[in-house]
Amino acid sequence: MGGGNMAEHHGPIGTNLPPGGAAAPNAFPGSAASEFYGEREMAREVRELKQEHGGGSFSQIIFNLAEVQIRDGRDGYRFDGEGWFGGDINRLVVKTEGAGDFGRSVEDAEIQLLYSRALDPYVNLQAGIRYDIRPDPSRAYASVAFEALAPYFFDVEGTLFLSDKGDVLARAEAYYDQRITNWIVLQPRAELNFAAQDMPAEEIGSGLSDAELGLRLRYEIRREFAPYIGVSWERKFGDTARYARDEGESTGGFSFVTGVRLWF
Repeated sequence: MGGGNMAEHHGPIGTNLPPGGAAAPNAFPGSAASEFYGEREMAREVRELKQEHGGGSFSQIIFNLAEVQIRDGRDGYRFDGEGWFGGDINRLVVKTEGAGDFGRSVEDAEIQLLYSRALDPYVNLQAGIRYDIRPDPSRAYASVAFEALAPYFFDVEGTLFLSDKGDVLARAEAYYDQRITNWIVLQPRAELNFAAQDMPAEEIGSGLSDAELGLRLRYEIRREFAPYIGVSWERKFGDTARYARDEGESTGGFSFVTGVRLWF
């Protein structure tokens, strides 16, 4: 019955075609089910099918760092996280990070709003804006970045910033999750910050301005919730270190850190 209905509209198809040596006919347009349920209904079903099998929208909020830093006489805190919403190819990303000492105002804090586009399964290209809430004076930046999963599962990021005053900054980050057991993970991490020029108002010197190297051991009570302990070494360099010394501040050192990595 179904075959007769399709033949009535489109002529002989499939095994109903007479034998011969002619070229293959054009593919049957649309779907056979649309002959019975209608083109509009089938188009809706196809959209839902695509959303359920890779074409849907998803979201995640993750804090890779949310920690207390225990140092000699100047304990502090640090956070580094992001949230995103979108599909496999296009996403809206919000990033934030900052640090400070207990008993004092936040030393530095920033937020970024980015559009992320997947170039392939391992690399994302991102572009948007960054706004520094701290330190004063606040600054706005245009930013271009990439995120990549490098060979051997190293996560690497690189970002270029152009401020509303024409200043150029850059940042490079990398970390690696080494599973010791199914629940215990050792994460080495590095972050480097650079400036193309001196920025006296922000107390940043040109060249390599500061760096952080860390080693954190976490226990995943659940994949989404993992307390950790570790050590972190931070150092300011060049004129950035000179600005810090002139203000009576430390240029860096070692910290014992404890915190939690979480996502949802």
